[in-house]
Amino acid sequence: MPPPPPLTEEPEDEEWLTTYADAITLLMAFFVMLVSFSKIDLPLFEEVMSGIQQEIGMGAAKETTTSEVKTKIEEVVFQIGMEQMVEVQKDTQGVTIEMANAGFFKPGTADIKEEAIPLIYEWGKLLTKEEYKYFLIEVEGHTDDDPIHTAMFPSNWELSSDRAAAVVRTMQSGGVHRFQLKVAGFGDSHPKVPNRDIDGNPIKLNQAKNRRVVVRLVPMDKKLKDEFIEILLEERLAEEERKRRQEEKAKQDAIQQRLKAAESEQQMQDQINENLDGMNQTPAN
Repeated sequence: MPPPPPLTEEPEDEEWLTTYADAITLLMAFFVMLVSFSKIDLPLFEEVMSGIQQEIGMGAAKETTTSEVKTKIEEVVFQIGMEQMVEVQKDTQGVTIEMANAGFFKPGTADIKEEAIPLIYEWGKLLTKEEYKYFLIEVEGHTDDDPIHTAMFPSNWELSSDRAAAVVRTMQSGGVHRFQLKVAGFGDSHPKVPNRDIDGNPIKLNQAKNRRVVVRLVPMDKKLKDEFIEILLEERLAEEERKRRQEEKAKQDAIQQRLKAAESEQQMQDQINENLDGMNQTPAN
């Protein structure tokens, strides 16, 4: 009886690679087309790319930078214990931080309460980190419709602007670069909820909601990011040059001081020698 034919492995079917490559090519063409005729919504783009990576890699989606910033901002809020006064949300533009005036400002002023300063300062420090620093930070001040008229604040426009500016100054003290910052005062022109009922009577709860400062974190597009990087580079080079000149001046000053000290010592020695010569030339009695 003849032996059975040897077993051979069937070649692996790799036809799926053609379909996979076609799908990837179509996706790439789709995004190239989007770039060619529209302005990319960066937060949405990040979410879409994260979803595509999840589907292709069959793994967990990578958290986007915008989502990471939102999480970090919320962590700072909870660490400071001001979660009742802050609302952090993520939208199609980026991250929105809404701060209730009652928790941040003294009534009728643009003075930030002492207990709120550490929170804003820590946000500033967070947004200086390399992975989070490429955001535009737009700070908006809002008031209710009760008019104000003081020497410092002739109207709600000035009050809202100064409150926004106070937040910006505090964030800048935390290290945020001025290139990223923007201040806007809206007064009572953009209420979150109606200030008054149909009879014109003030709704106190709504007015309290309208008194707020909103911080918008918007990811920079490539053009702005490149411009920001160029500014940072120029400032770093200027700072290095300033330090080099200071060190050079310090060296020159040290040399001048040593020369003056040596000259002063030589003058003293000359004076001593002159006195000794005079004593030697004095005739004895």
